[in-house]
Amino acid sequence: MQSAKEKISNLASAAKEKVETYKAKTEEKVEKMTARTEEEKRIAEEKRRAREAEAKMKLHESKAEHEADKLTTGAPATDAGAPMGRTAVPAYPLGGYSTRKLP
Repeated sequence: MQSAKEKISNLASAAKEKVETYKAKTEEKVEKMTARTEEEKRIAEEKRRAREAEAKMKLHESKAEHEADKLTTGAPATDAGAPMGRTAVPAYPLGGYSTRKLP
């Protein structure tokens, strides 16, 4: 299960990726409108695809970074919940619990 911090960080990264994708698309449209030849239009489309791929790459990098942060900053591993197995010493007092009050 994801931690809340990691989930929020991933959502923020996804939003940034969407913004970068929309920027690439609008820049492509502007470049296509100003392009005079078919070759320039193809180049504009290739640039858009490259920008979108770069945005996706950054998204995956940041998600991996968030996961690594979660793993490194988590609570240290302890054996507190591990069963103790058989021991020679009982967990209760041998004489039973005393019910009398001490002076």
